[in-house]
Amino acid sequence: MSSLIPPQRHLFDIPADRAWFNCAYMGPQLRAATAAGIAASARKSAPWSIAPSDFFTETEEVRRLFGALIGADPECIAIMPSASYGLELAARTLPLGPGQKVLVLAEEFPSNYYPWADRASQVGAAIETVPVPADGDWTAAVLARLQPDVAIAALPHCHWASGLALDLVRIGEACRANGTRLALDLTQSCGAMQFAVSQVQPDFLVAATYKWLLGPYSVALAYVSPEWHRARPIEHVWASRAGAEDFSGLVNYRDETQPGARRFDMGERSNFALLPVVIAALEQLLDWRVERIAASLGATNARIAERLAASGFALPPPKVRSPHILGVAVPPGTSDIVMRLAAQQIHISQRGAMLRISPHLHISDHDIDRLCDALQPIGQGQ
Repeated sequence: MSSLIPPQRHLFDIPADRAWFNCAYMGPQLRAATAAGIAASARKSAPWSIAPSDFFTETEEVRRLFGALIGADPECIAIMPSASYGLELAARTLPLGPGQKVLVLAEEFPSNYYPWADRASQVGAAIETVPVPADGDWTAAVLARLQPDVAIAALPHCHWASGLALDLVRIGEACRANGTRLALDLTQSCGAMQFAVSQVQPDFLVAATYKWLLGPYSVALAYVSPEWHRARPIEHVWASRAGAEDFSGLVNYRDETQPGARRFDMGERSNFALLPVVIAALEQLLDWRVERIAASLGATNARIAERLAASGFALPPPKVRSPHILGVAVPPGTSDIVMRLAAQQIHISQRGAMLRISPHLHISDHDIDRLCDALQPIGQGQ
């Protein structure tokens, strides 16, 4: 087992009296990332300091770092504004015809539903919804629904509301055997759950950076399998065209694009204010290593789960939980739990009938005690 990472609160700007267990809502920003963002924003006040080459250097560094994080060739990485942008690209690209189905989870996050519903309606296909499994085993539930008419499986690595995990290695293997294309929204897992492109072999994946990648809002990173590198992009971006580095020749229009997944980059991808923040965050994640992050967050949530179970809360079994998000059933007859905790500067989320506890490496023993002590009377019906 990977060695656990000790609390890293000194690397985050989180007050001592603030217990932030809400990273599935928004991850905290590292001090180093904030400093990089401040310096990057200041560059715009001296525009003469931004050279034409700067439009390309940071984008390539982002590709390199994210590729290293997910075990992918940087040539397959695209820079996007959101997860929904990447899922829209996948929905427009992957083959889908009349009578076929797109498989999605029940109560999935809307960004991984709307593009598929729209595409299905255009071509006479249908959405196949995997019901919430009573035993929490989403993997078995998905595998049971992989029928020959399922053309695309649009899935996460864990359910956004409950934190229940999916075994994407098994699902990826089953999809390939069934002839089903696989598109993944990893926004709620990338950076906190181990994932390797070579093991899962998705067609597309995308992850917004503002949660577990500890990056800014309005940036997402995507993987596009080489099979789809000639697909039509959503935008026709000047910087994605071949020869774009030569500013004096931009009016010599070219049909050719930059190689690999660069053709799918968003307009104004060279975001001088945000990409340095992404780079600083990815560097820290790679230094920690995702397997150690996952093990450390899993240990934190296991401690919390043990105490909450003793207080009367109902929790899913460990074998179906993700390491970083702990879903806890809301006790019958209770309300305003999130607000009651927030009044004590303890922050969690409620999504549907689940309380969602999602720590990161800034969490201390004191934070855990505060959370569990505050929830104990609620679990005991007081």
